[in-house]
Amino acid sequence: MSAPDSQSVMQLFDAGAAIQHLKQSITDGKEWYLALLEAIALWDCPEETRHERTYRYLIAGEALDWRLLAERLCEAVDSLIPEDEKLDFLFHGRFPVDITTKQFKQLIGSIRHHQYLNYFYGVTVEEALFWAVREEIRKERRVSGFTRERDPEDEAYRRIYRQDREALLQDFRKENGYRHLKSTTLLEMKEFTYWLFKYRLKHCDKARIASDTKKGLDWLNANGLSGHPLNS
Repeated sequence: MSAPDSQSVMQLFDAGAAIQHLKQSITDGKEWYLALLEAIALWDCPEETRHERTYRYLIAGEALDWRLLAERLCEAVDSLIPEDEKLDFLFHGRFPVDITTKQFKQLIGSIRHHQYLNYFYGVTVEEALFWAVREEIRKERRVSGFTRERDPEDEAYRRIYRQDREALLQDFRKENGYRHLKSTTLLEMKEFTYWLFKYRLKHCDKARIASDTKKGLDWLNANGLSGHPLNS
């Protein structure tokens, strides 16, 4: 068997303390979801490759995909978490009890909380903004009698970012040194969405930014998708 490369060793080292804390805390009687959030605060591995798949927990070095990381940690202590509670979290993003924003911030730490907010607004809300605008276009077309028009995806991109999706995607890939492929992976789409968020902040005025952000948040609330398992 070949020796692990330096990157793999670093990944194991970075992940080890967080996983050990999680296991020990649950074994000592702490509620698993509280120990899980503490482990997120300790995690110091922005990405890792497992089973030939890349897991990028920190997008663009600043946006924490905390749900992906939480799922990774759940996997590490699978037998220590009640099955029904684990499934409810993995499939619906719900913890057994409500956690306030203040508790959440205290448990994952201020740095991780800032990164979490970057992801929430930069990926979750940005995606919601796209779907909200797409729905607006569909409704406008139905009212006008255009029921057989093609998918309004490109028009949604033009309304939000003033460019077609393909042009934006090419700029994103060029800026990041990525190959121009016909398809996109889930990982690339998350990175692209965060890039679009920063693009919008750079090219839109403050009033438009605030209005679009509210539109995304309203869409999440209307569809019962808060993006996190927290109370206000």
